[in-house]
Amino acid sequence: MVIIMYRALIILTNRFLSFICKVAKKNGSVFPGSITFHMDFKILTKIKYPKYVIGITGSSGKGSTTEVVAHILKNAGYDVVYNKSGSNGVRALATLILNNCSLLGKFRGDVLLLEIDERHIHLAFPRSTLTHLLITNITRDQPARNIHPDSIYEFITRKITSDTELIINADDPLVSKVKTTHLGRITTYGLSRTEYSYDKPVLEVIDNAYCPKCFKKLNYAYYHYGHLGSYVCSTCDFGRCNVDYEAKEINLDKQEMIINKNKVHINKNILYAAYYTTAAYALCSTLGISKKTILHALNDDFVKPKRANIYMLDNRKFNMLESKNENALSYYQSLRYIVDQDGVKSVILGFDNVSRRYEFNDLSWLWDVEFEMLNDKSVDKIICIGRFKYDVATRLEYAGINKKKLILVENLNDLLNITELKSKGDIYTMVCFDMTYAIKKMLRGDYS
Repeated sequence: MVIIMYRALIILTNRFLSFICKVAKKNGSVFPGSITFHMDFKILTKIKYPKYVIGITGSSGKGSTTEVVAHILKNAGYDVVYNKSGSNGVRALATLILNNCSLLGKFRGDVLLLEIDERHIHLAFPRSTLTHLLITNITRDQPARNIHPDSIYEFITRKITSDTELIINADDPLVSKVKTTHLGRITTYGLSRTEYSYDKPVLEVIDNAYCPKCFKKLNYAYYHYGHLGSYVCSTCDFGRCNVDYEAKEINLDKQEMIINKNKVHINKNILYAAYYTTAAYALCSTLGISKKTILHALNDDFVKPKRANIYMLDNRKFNMLESKNENALSYYQSLRYIVDQDGVKSVILGFDNVSRRYEFNDLSWLWDVEFEMLNDKSVDKIICIGRFKYDVATRLEYAGINKKKLILVENLNDLLNITELKSKGDIYTMVCFDMTYAIKKMLRGDYS
């Protein structure tokens, strides 16, 4: 009885703190859970969960994938609870879960869908709770925190048992390593060769080039980007192999592709959108959602991209592309998208904080990013903003970019005026999440 009452107290405390945050107009996605998780760090093991508890993790793409999966499940008639805010650490998960429980600890909702930080899976669920886990990719990400891609793999798989069905990106050999150890069901998804694929790597940074079984060098038939592509080990039996849900005939201009003979809309004309769409298709199919429902949600009632917003500055398009700090492949996708667009363009780069999770500011990752791609005649100006604008500008100079193309903005409130007066063409931002929020406020006329 005492245990039940204490659990009810924790849930009430979580609700009360969330209410206070809402009244104070503060982001209450993390703070309540910080308190309640401290009250009992095993509280999430004491909840009666619904039939489906789905986790989505990986170095990048998990937020966009979660958004599309939630959309499909809602179309299928499920009551879905998910972390729409994008806060994905254990304290944020605690806030979300406890706010959606009865005082007796019974979860309200048909599906709990969680974007989960790869280092926090074992903290949130120290015993097997996830019914499904989708892994998008494992790349060099936040090196000061995650050390190495192999470390990320260990964090993800540490507490996963055969009770959890895995949905994995078959194009990533490090993710596919789970096939060698996982005893439960595994569903794979991936992209076939496309017109955007390469016979040789196009990046200096390749996070995984060797077989995880025998450690011999992998042979690639093609690369999509980074170490993602079609690979096989010539020494052992490890390889991409057959894929359960494979996207083919990808056309980014028309924003469409074919998945298992079904035409599917891509909600953004960039290759990683094909990945998260295919991932969502695969996951929802494993849940038994009908093909008709999935295709309706993706083709007719499709969700707008979570991180793609276009504004207007005077008569110029202002494209808000968020790029994940400390992740070279995230930056590569934005760089590739910008360079591939027609016409003259100007680019805004910068950030105030390397990470929202820790204070030390390691900038070594800037040298992993292929900024050399911006050394393109279609790029008129590159505008550097934020606390580390001089570091970014220095990296761009080492990339061979003419100093005359660089503009450094001291006061962020002057950004729009300087951009209008001193640059040409459509405008593209490649900035962190917090900086994106600040720029959006200015575009709406809010300089407070």
